[in-house]
Amino acid sequence: MGALNIILSNSSDLPIYQQIVDQMRGAILRGELTEGALLPSIRALAKDLRISVITTGRAYDELEREGYIASVAGKGSFVAPRSQELLHESRLGMVEEKLSEAVRCACTLGVSRTEVNRLLELIYEEDGK
Repeated sequence: MGALNIILSNSSDLPIYQQIVDQMRGAILRGELTEGALLPSIRALAKDLRISVITTGRAYDELEREGYIASVAGKGSFVAPRSQELLHESRLGMVEEKLSEAVRCACTLGVSRTEVNRLLELIYEEDGK
């Protein structure tokens, strides 16, 4: 469980449960939380984050509805098994969302498609693996 490092922000526009969902989903998609990993109990997470059990329960319910975690009565919550195809689609969706945001920003600022493509290539060369 050392890979689970949730940081809550009081200044965020997102509700606390959504911050938990987003961070746990991200950790699963990045492979920091692997299939079958035992997650902290709802009570333990609430205590660690100093928040309500209702809030952590809501986050776990959302993650379970989305298929990221599975709960087993008497045993706890685990990272759910996911097909590689579904995992890839989830990752593509995250990238698509960020790229759409970048394109909207570029259009608003009058940056051409050619310039955006050139920037993307440069960024990929510098930061890509």
